[in-house]
Amino acid sequence: MKGYIRPRGKDRWQVVLDGGRSVEGKRKQLYKTILGPKRAAHAALAEMQRNLQTGRNVEPSRLTVNEFLAKWLEDVRAHVSPKTWERYGLAVRRHSVPYVGHRLLRKLEPLDLTTLYAHLLSGGGAKGASLSARSVRHTHVILRNALRQAVKWRLLPCDPSDAVTPPRPKRVEMRALDEAGMATLLDRSKGTRLHMPILLAMSTGLRRSEIFGLRWRDVDFEAAQLSVRQTLQEVRGTLSFREPKSAKSRRTVALSSFVVDALKRHRASQAAERLFLGAGYRDLDLVLAKYDGSPWKPDSISTLFRSLVQRGGLGHVRFHDLRHSHATQLLRLGVPAKVVSERLGHSTIGITLDTYSHVLPGMQEDAAQKVDVALRTAIAAAAEDNTTR
Repeated sequence: MKGYIRPRGKDRWQVVLDGGRSVEGKRKQLYKTILGPKRAAHAALAEMQRNLQTGRNVEPSRLTVNEFLAKWLEDVRAHVSPKTWERYGLAVRRHSVPYVGHRLLRKLEPLDLTTLYAHLLSGGGAKGASLSARSVRHTHVILRNALRQAVKWRLLPCDPSDAVTPPRPKRVEMRALDEAGMATLLDRSKGTRLHMPILLAMSTGLRRSEIFGLRWRDVDFEAAQLSVRQTLQEVRGTLSFREPKSAKSRRTVALSSFVVDALKRHRASQAAERLFLGAGYRDLDLVLAKYDGSPWKPDSISTLFRSLVQRGGLGHVRFHDLRHSHATQLLRLGVPAKVVSERLGHSTIGITLDTYSHVLPGMQEDAAQKVDVALRTAIAAAAEDNTTR
């Protein structure tokens, strides 16, 4: 936060502080006139810089929602990933500021938020689009986090979003391929650069960002396992490698011999490409890279995948659905949910059980049948013992 002091007469100083930019990107400067020695002006500048961190440079009675959200975004940037911060900023600029940004923060009411959500649902999104209930709920969560911080900063006596019920999103029906669908997809992708990422997704359950951040040093051929230690993210067109988003995401996943053999063949093919390009090859140690070794843009992979699926007549299957297919297959094979949760990198087993609850009814029936067989066998054995005696 840059600032400076300029004289305005005898023992009169003007303190100027760069107040950053508004949510719309407009630059703001804060001014204050100080009477007295220059050290008093320096003290005032230091106080203004401290207050800027907590949104107190503007009187609470005059602070608008727009100004507050700009300060909140500055503060939260250090606590979330760049991708998450980018989503926060988009939601604030596109969905909140145009409709409630002009309101004084202290006068923001629950009804304002309720009206905002209804407007977004009925064509109030970017370019007149209607937002889904899931997107509006996401906006609500962001505003709630911001307004709770306003309460902590003592800019509000209470959080108006506490009295608002956001729309309930419809449960998204995930598409899980069965073994035949997986085999068809693998066959259709042979000879393309999609083959290896598809195989890894459906055999390990890794996220797209984890697959394209995977390095050869993370693969242990002897132990037949790989470790998730970094992810590939794209923020505003710029690719970057980051650590996994949580401790549970940083994990080790066992590999089948089929996948180990495929990885070995893929590494040999990649080595031939590196040898052919020589100095033109960008060696980042990536398992999945372009011909010149540079990282793939994750969104471009999803586009290529959609094209492959459409040509293959496999219906509406997303790349992320391969992760769902892996989890569904494991649960149907009787693999404990705890193990499935660990492979997927879920923070809790509850997330796994909730996400794949559609698989559980069949598992419940299978469990009941097994219990039935076990009890009947035990009862028959007991009856036979009694007869023998």
